[in-house]
Amino acid sequence: MATVTFLDETVSGERRDGLALAGLPDALTARELIRLRVREEVARHNAAPYGRFAGLVQPEEPQPGWLRRLDWERQADIAERAFLRNGFFMLAGDRQIEELDELVDLTGDPELVFIKLVPLVGG
Repeated sequence: MATVTFLDETVSGERRDGLALAGLPDALTARELIRLRVREEVARHNAAPYGRFAGLVQPEEPQPGWLRRLDWERQADIAERAFLRNGFFMLAGDRQIEELDELVDLTGDPELVFIKLVPLVGG
């Protein structure tokens, strides 16, 4: 069983706190990994929904105040669409994952790095 660490990195190379999940199979698709990450983020948020949700992708319909439960499947769908639109890149080791159905080898307990792209103002 594998342990995967999900990390966020800015385009300038700054890394943010990671999320480690253990007991995973030796390989999963990028889609499964994204959905797994989002499910865990939403579960943690829903357990103590105080403050702004700080997950891979933000909810499509922000509501006044941030004290609300989120639907992990809806958030996972948003994340899949963002991946397909190049809203973020996913790296496994030194390899960019380019397709949602691409199989990712998890046998070396890898770090999966998510680099979120920020749209340029006026461009």
